Amino acid sequence: MSNKIFKGIWIVALSVFLASLVFIMGISYNYFTGLQKSQLKNETELAAQGVANAGMNYFDGLNTEGYRITWIGADGDVLYDSDADTATMENHMERDEVKQALAEGYGESTRYSSTLSDKQLYAAKRLPDGSVIRLSIVQMAIWALILGFAQPICIVILIALILTFVLASHIAKKIVKPINEIDLDKPEQYYGKENYKEVEPLLMHIAAQRNQLKKDQEQIEKTALIRQEFSANVSHELKTPLHAISGYAELLENGMVKEEDIKPFAGKIRSESSRMTKLVEDIIELTKLDNDGAEMEWEDCNLLRIAENAVDSLDAAASALNISVSVDGTDAPIKGIPQTLYSIVYNLCDNAIKYNHAGGSVSVEIRPQKNDTVLTVKDTGVGIPEECQDRVFERFYRVDRSHSTEVGGTGLGLSIVKHAVMIHGGRIKINSEIGKGTEFVVTFPNEPKEMLSKEEPEYYA
Repeated sequence: MSNKIFKGIWIVALSVFLASLVFIMGISYNYFTGLQKSQLKNETELAAQGVANAGMNYFDGLNTEGYRITWIGADGDVLYDSDADTATMENHMERDEVKQALAEGYGESTRYSSTLSDKQLYAAKRLPDGSVIRLSIVQMAIWALILGFAQPICIVILIALILTFVLASHIAKKIVKPINEIDLDKPEQYYGKENYKEVEPLLMHIAAQRNQLKKDQEQIEKTALIRQEFSANVSHELKTPLHAISGYAELLENGMVKEEDIKPFAGKIRSESSRMTKLVEDIIELTKLDNDGAEMEWEDCNLLRIAENAVDSLDAAASALNISVSVDGTDAPIKGIPQTLYSIVYNLCDNAIKYNHAGGSVSVEIRPQKNDTVLTVKDTGVGIPEECQDRVFERFYRVDRSHSTEVGGTGLGLSIVKHAVMIHGGRIKINSEIGKGTEFVVTFPNEPKEMLSKEEPEYYA
């Protein structure tokens, strides 16, 4: 970066210097050309007076070094020329400076001389007898001016190069020094400081990036821990039914079961197999949800119809426990993934039935609103302690582990609900009182939104 700044300053300084040099030489050239013209005019006035007084005798012994003097008759013929043979010279009546002198008394022009093969400045003065005296001088060329100033120009260029090099190097180091001294681990300490005003947006961006990376790292570590715990819990949860199945099967295999106990044993094996199957199904569904539902397709859904289907699937389970389940509401069109919306209603209602009192009730209500749709599942069950309400969405977390085992829960139902709600960009709220029941309120946006933070779902206990 320091080299780029140095080169940039160096190029800018040299460009400005060269542009200034060209500008100054141009002004100098115009200035010296003006001096030449002024001097030529004065010399022409003096020569005109001399010729008017002395005639041709004025030219005897006249030193014309640096000038060309021409005397032109009133008819345009050349009477005298200091640098050429008058016999070979053409009529000068049509020369611009001569015509102007004859008309106005004095004339000037600048042109290329075919006689002397160079660019000349001409000044002409009309004499009293109608003739014209004309003086000319070679116009100073720009290269001649540069050559004349060669030595001072070289000295100035050398000094400019040295100063440019020194200053560019010093400025580049001065600009880069504060940046090189920045402690990227603590960019906030430079906010508001004079030397860092220009880079403060960059420092803010770095700080934001560091905070994001820190959060990402924490999330990665948390996810790794969750996966580790999940694997351990899965192993534990699968081990229990497998041990039961293995034990019952071994007793049956060895003929250690009475005839009347064979059917109950078979029932136990079927029950534990069903429990294990449900656990595996929940794990598979949770894995799909962990992938943000990438394998699932979004569709236009009617949440009321989905809720009715989910409740119908639980009718037998509810009837067995003498629990009434009702669905109320109106058609609620939303954009979503049908199977995950079904899982939300099914798991909430399944929990409401399992953790309810005999003769209790579960009510499901769908309320479409302007920008979202609200799903409410309310039961008259055992309730959730306040200190447990923030944790019920954790995988394999159970408020009452012994009761959960009795009712056959996998401990993944509300975790599936959490992830399904999160994928739909929704919110979930818990209202619960011990012994009086629990209410889950889920709010879905009618149109898909970006998935909420993977750290935690947006819910309120």
